[in-house]
Amino acid sequence: MSYTIRLIEDSDNPALAEVIKKSLEDQGNNKPGTIYHDPQLYNMSSGYKTPDSIYYVAIEDGELLGGCGIARIPNQTENYCELQRMFLKKEARGKGIGAALMQKCLAFAKEAKYDLVYIETFANMLEAIKLYERSGFEYIDHAIGSTGHFSCDKFLVKRL
Repeated sequence: MSYTIRLIEDSDNPALAEVIKKSLEDQGNNKPGTIYHDPQLYNMSSGYKTPDSIYYVAIEDGELLGGCGIARIPNQTENYCELQRMFLKKEARGKGIGAALMQKCLAFAKEAKYDLVYIETFANMLEAIKLYERSGFEYIDHAIGSTGHFSCDKFLVKRL
């Protein structure tokens, strides 16, 4: 599989929304308290325009495979960011694309001088959880900040 990773563009919004919706539907996580019901889902590029945030997409032959981003956690005083909206099409999983996207995001978080990266996810997102564990994330028993995604049931952090 030959793919490229680049910054999100406004034209990516519709395809990325579909990737995210399908991923959540496939795993039964398309419920309130997730990005599925977030109005920003259809305008993802607008949420990553500040110098302390970034969103990358993976593209193959002009097709958007998925993406992953970093942004400051809302409503908290610590210098923490969140690894956000990491979703891939089913056929793109297990091929190192998610790891490559995440590594670019973690490099950005270090460059932006964040102290900690936080992740919210679901216990049934087993492939993603394995990747987070292999990448040095550790479990915590509570949410950090107020992301609005109250349905998530697994929380992980990685100190930078």
